[in-house]
Amino acid sequence: MIAALALAVGIALGVFLDPDVPLWLQPYLPIAVIAALDSVFGGVRARLDKKFDDKQFVVSFISNVLIAALIVYLGDQLGVGSQLSTGVVVVLGIRIFSNAAAIRRHLFSA
Repeated sequence: MIAALALAVGIALGVFLDPDVPLWLQPYLPIAVIAALDSVFGGVRARLDKKFDDKQFVVSFISNVLIAALIVYLGDQLGVGSQLSTGVVVVLGIRIFSNAAAIRRHLFSA
């Protein structure tokens, strides 16, 4: 319940305050969001499997975001940022869909 309330407050603050993302951070924000979504879907799946651990979730959430941003940053430094961004999105997308399928199977027995 606390997480849902925090999400609602965060969305409301984002809508009303309309924050500006610095130009240097803009290439990394979408990758960070996808990495965060991967962690959230993994957490929901773990919760449904009764294997959820809050410490593991927090560490997974932070490390996924930082590692994904670091990979894209290194790609930018090497001149292949768009290729590595695509790779990160593909890998995390596969994980998100895999977790979503497991959640669906758990909820609907399908």
